[in-house]
Amino acid sequence: MLNCDLHIHTNFSRDGESSVEEILRRAEYVGLDAIAVTDHDTIEGALYAMSIPSRVVVIPGIEVSTLEGHLLVLGVTAGIPRGLGVGETIRIAREIGGLVVLPHPYHIWRHGVGRKKHSPLTEVDAIEVFNSRYIVGSANRKAERIARRLGKPCVGGSDAHNARFVGYGRTLVDASCDPVSILDGIRRGRTVATGKMTPLRTYTRQSLRNTWKKFTRGMHPR
Repeated sequence: MLNCDLHIHTNFSRDGESSVEEILRRAEYVGLDAIAVTDHDTIEGALYAMSIPSRVVVIPGIEVSTLEGHLLVLGVTAGIPRGLGVGETIRIAREIGGLVVLPHPYHIWRHGVGRKKHSPLTEVDAIEVFNSRYIVGSANRKAERIARRLGKPCVGGSDAHNARFVGYGRTLVDASCDPVSILDGIRRGRTVATGKMTPLRTYTRQSLRNTWKKFTRGMHPR
């Protein structure tokens, strides 16, 4: 079984804190076999990570901001426009060969698509049932219950925005150590989601800082 972290942000994300190099060094240090670089609405961090020699396999990905919430798309090297409906986003992702994962689907404050009235739960390839950036684990547990009821593969990710927390969320995948085999293993449900929680003080600090950034971006200069 391979140790994979399928949800990581670099400083190519607007709220990422660590460089691609720092992310890769940390992934090697904590013994990961593969990571997915999934920056917000850009593929550039993933493409850059793929160009750096490392024993850790890099799966290119993107976390897309849809009208209804966030979607992870893994295994793509082309960007996907933000601000589209979730159904249209999934259609585009499929056209370019992406594997679609529903991240943190039941988190109240983090654009969880699973909470919407017309949720795409049945349309995605996998559901993130362990995300390390939760204060309590009830939303993770609900995601796992729903995934198992629907027969969807279960995956885990750190959702790390700082290299220190890479590997806090993991997906164990029964596959060969290359992107195509890993993605096929996920599609076939040969996965186990596991991990530990991001420390509360860090999660709270990052959340407050990101809220402040969003607030200040909306302010107009006098």
